[in-house]
Amino acid sequence: MLAKLARLILRLGGWTIVGGAMDEPKAVVIAAPHTSNWDGFWALTYKIAVGLDIHFFAKDSLFWFPLGNILHALGGIKLDRKQAGSAVKQAIAMFREKDSFYFGLAPEGTRRKMPGWKTGFYRIAEGAGVPVYLGVLDFANKRVGIDRRVDLTGDPDTDLATIREFYDDVLGRWPDKASPIVFP
Repeated sequence: MLAKLARLILRLGGWTIVGGAMDEPKAVVIAAPHTSNWDGFWALTYKIAVGLDIHFFAKDSLFWFPLGNILHALGGIKLDRKQAGSAVKQAIAMFREKDSFYFGLAPEGTRRKMPGWKTGFYRIAEGAGVPVYLGVLDFANKRVGIDRRVDLTGDPDTDLATIREFYDDVLGRWPDKASPIVFP
């Protein structure tokens, strides 16, 4: 019933679900560009609509009652952003502990425009030996979903070029806030 409600909310919002099921039991899923608080709402609505068991980090300040309980139920994992580097290790450990695990994140790590993407998603996927799936949250065309699979080559420049090509026509809610797809 909750999935039907989520599909109705997406339809009323004008969103079309794109992409299909992931063909791997473990993967990192990225969603870009991350320019608005609405990104999380629509991404979580999509997650519920398609029954996707995907986990994600959320800043620890969001885990207050009752929002914290809701975030945990939706797959949220509390992240202390003061502990630099611990998130990558924590995510890799979660992949090793489970037979099936999907982990989603916004490569920018924030809604503000940054000089480039953070390397965490790449280091997590490489460290866990899993592919990266490209999530779509395209406000211009009202498309939401998980699309292409990218198997990392170990060459960040080559891999980012592939990812950049995919996101060329994907626009966030505030396109001028989108960070360039580079590792600074």
